[in-house]
Amino acid sequence: MKQVSVIVPVYRTQAWLDRCVESITRQTFTDLEILLIDDGSPDDCPAICDRWAKKDARIRVLHKKNGGLMAAWMDGVRMSTGRYLCFVDSDDWIDACMVEKLMEAASDGVREILCGNYVQEEKNRSLCIIQPMPPGVYEGEALKTRLFGRLLGEEKRPVTLSRCMKLFSRELIEENLQWCDPALVMAEDVNITLPAFLDARRVVLLEGACYYHYLYLRESMAHRYDAGLADNVERFCNTAEKILRAKNAPDREGQLARERLLMTFLVIKNEARGRRPGFRKRLCAIGRKDSIRKAVETYPLSLATLENRILYLALRHPTPALFEGVAALLWLRDLRKR
Repeated sequence: MKQVSVIVPVYRTQAWLDRCVESITRQTFTDLEILLIDDGSPDDCPAICDRWAKKDARIRVLHKKNGGLMAAWMDGVRMSTGRYLCFVDSDDWIDACMVEKLMEAASDGVREILCGNYVQEEKNRSLCIIQPMPPGVYEGEALKTRLFGRLLGEEKRPVTLSRCMKLFSRELIEENLQWCDPALVMAEDVNITLPAFLDARRVVLLEGACYYHYLYLRESMAHRYDAGLADNVERFCNTAEKILRAKNAPDREGQLARERLLMTFLVIKNEARGRRPGFRKRLCAIGRKDSIRKAVETYPLSLATLENRILYLALRHPTPALFEGVAALLWLRDLRKR
């Protein structure tokens, strides 16, 4: 059994995969295994994975039929042996010291999550993103009062719910795989990190610690219309509600209601930017749903960004004219970013 298992789901990332795997093999912490999960990638990724496995005995490869990101890393968890689990996406990379620095904060025998920060790697700049919650060790009552009631429903999460840039005690992941829904294609990480955090007895936020490099490809985030987004948001909210109830999370109804509103902002932007026939009617119908009306009336949001305040206004007053205005404003905003 290794101390740390590094799990890398691989799909259509041949341009960056060598850099990713090399960064893991160069870790100063050596008691680890590296699991490359080829999710039926149609490019040269399967061959790249096999070449790395021949070069480094710590690397194991699983070739599987394409099943999506969540299914891939779930398979990685099942074949792993480490006491701690670490996730790296195959177009990202990590500093050589990352695992060692996170392991220095570990405490034996505790259900814990060790959290670093990350560097957002854009075309012309690198931006270190620091989590809003102050660095430190959170246990007992402090963990419950300062984190468990705030995991969802805030414009900027106190701790990012990404799988990456963290080490998880393996039981926190293993015992919560039941909540993972491979059919979910957005906010997938929350399905495992939310219950893992709520089961944790110790959470450590390292100061600085921008060791994880997240490749931010604006081109890959083009505003393409997703006809299934509204259904995915509903699916996500239903799962989040079950997790919050099962774990008896503080302020679970408030967390869920505010999170539902924030996720609905994505639906509004998707419909407004797509401008498919009937988009105003669809948005009005969403804005008038009972769950949205209850959230708006009972659990107000505190928002800092102008864009989100405008979207919130549209949800509070769901009329075709207001949604048309939102669409125009988003179009102008996108035009300025090009």
